[in-house]
Amino acid sequence: MEAIAQQRQTREAQRNLDRDIERSSVSLSSFTKAAWHVLEPGQQYRHGWHLDAISDHLEAVSTGDILRLLINIPPGTMKSMSVGVMWPAWEWGPKGMPFMRYLGTSHSLPLAIRDNLKMRRLITSEWYQERWGRQVELTSDQNAKTKFENTATGFREAMAFTGLTGSRGDRVLIDDPLSVDSANSDAERESVNSTFRESVPTRLNNPDRSAIVVVMQRLHEEDVSGLIMANDFGYEHLMLPMEFEPERKCYTSIGFEDPRKSDGELLFPERFPREVVERDKKVMDAYAVAGQFQQRPAPREGGLFKAAWLRPCLLKDLPAKETLSIYGGSDYAVTANGGDYTVHGVIGLDSLGRMWLLDLWRKQASSDQWIEAFCDMVLHWKPSGWAEETGQIKSGVGPFRDRRMRERKSWVVTEAFPTRGDKAIRAQSIRGRMALDGLYVPTDATWYEQFVSELLTFPAGKNDDQVDMLGLIGQLLDRMWQPNAASPPDGPKKPDDYRSHRPVEADNDWMTY
Repeated sequence: MEAIAQQRQTREAQRNLDRDIERSSVSLSSFTKAAWHVLEPGQQYRHGWHLDAISDHLEAVSTGDILRLLINIPPGTMKSMSVGVMWPAWEWGPKGMPFMRYLGTSHSLPLAIRDNLKMRRLITSEWYQERWGRQVELTSDQNAKTKFENTATGFREAMAFTGLTGSRGDRVLIDDPLSVDSANSDAERESVNSTFRESVPTRLNNPDRSAIVVVMQRLHEEDVSGLIMANDFGYEHLMLPMEFEPERKCYTSIGFEDPRKSDGELLFPERFPREVVERDKKVMDAYAVAGQFQQRPAPREGGLFKAAWLRPCLLKDLPAKETLSIYGGSDYAVTANGGDYTVHGVIGLDSLGRMWLLDLWRKQASSDQWIEAFCDMVLHWKPSGWAEETGQIKSGVGPFRDRRMRERKSWVVTEAFPTRGDKAIRAQSIRGRMALDGLYVPTDATWYEQFVSELLTFPAGKNDDQVDMLGLIGQLLDRMWQPNAASPPDGPKKPDDYRSHRPVEADNDWMTY
């Protein structure tokens, strides 16, 4: 009897969802709930608020309010089902856009085909055809597992991400373009990132109206997400970690705010309760947990630099320039696009001695670019001093840099520090200051994620240019705030100095000692 009653409740719930579908304006989230039984018959549907968040952002793509969307979310949270299956079926049917063309990609062709087959199974189901069969009818001559087309000229084509060539679409769906196994391979990552930079933009039917949606777990600080966040590519970023971290709360332009309040609050307890999350964390190493679960490929507590030393603030909270003592520093790359970055940074000290990271510029750039960026920052912040490394500026660009400073009237005293010891030793000064009083960092700055990732992975991470910049500013602060007590070599001499130079054989009783 209990089983019969349960079946009756399930049927009633399905009827309620079907009624939602019949409405003229149905949400993607409601559609997903109703369509679940077609793809997963007999499996209970588990809903989480994050699915509403994903749906809301995808609907904004449908209306044209968002054209570039990056979603970082842990595996197993229905990200592929939502983006690659439910959304295209919703746009074709309830949204009335059967002409839309989708290029569905993943790091392997079998995974891309998997979502192709799921969508085809959904739109050819009796349940779907009863409602939208008139506008979504597949053609007989283009109905393969890698590509199927409807009579309104819309299609969905599956391909491996690095094989993204040939077709063009209105939607490029990029689902986990990098595999876990290849994430630590420089060659694999660069191949994926090159495809993203060079091939994806050319696959759009209309660059002004077509959309790119990237949905992935973080696997490395230089994965596609890291590339997007390090550059101004115009992406809306929906970042949803498994466990809530208040200092990384997500806000987006369409009004979404992560509803969680407590540190450690779970993303999807309906499917991943606390005991499951803790069990998985014991198996995974700290790096995997940080990337795949928390969407920042660096352990939260950090290494030589601790996460607790980074004090979150917003750009609007930065103190006024005139209330700060401001200093800058640069770590220069020897060659453009040579693997290293040139980094300029500016730190302000308030009246209490607290440090605020005011600005940061980081790019693989030629000398003319970073010199102009340097002058821009000097003109804007008017720092009292600027730190650099001995030898770097003298490798051919020093005279040009000085000339541009004169031409642009970007005056600042530069202090050169020798390369001594390893990088960790050179960073000790700024590290000690941060351990005592912290470093205030604006979480809404475009460079925030890359900066934090590099600091927390140092010295094990691939890049250390920003750490080098901080270390140089730390040495500058030591010189400015803790002057050497010894007299300069050419300063006034003490009486003992005169005594030591008195000729022994002379009878100089007249000398005053």
